[in-house]
Amino acid sequence: MSNQTTLRLAITSVLALSGAAFATSAIAANDNADKEQCAGIIKAGKNDCATVTNACHGHVEVDANPNAWIYVPKGTCERLVGGRVVRVVDPTPKK
Repeated sequence: MSNQTTLRLAITSVLALSGAAFATSAIAANDNADKEQCAGIIKAGKNDCATVTNACHGHVEVDANPNAWIYVPKGTCERLVGGRVVRVVDPTPKK
């Protein structure tokens, strides 16, 4: 292969990978678009994300912890006893 062919292949590969990365991040951003974060209704050990008292999902030790939240369909949280809508930045690593 000539140097020019190798350079073209490298540039094409970089463009293809950057396009795939952009498409993946756009899809991931919309994963929870139809959901809301609902706190105060969680069973122990079933929270979706970190709280002020722990650093990982699934580590809440008591039921109905007011800081622990899960994703529920939009419009559902306020219908549940003890539920309140929160907006927490979800630090869960994307897959």
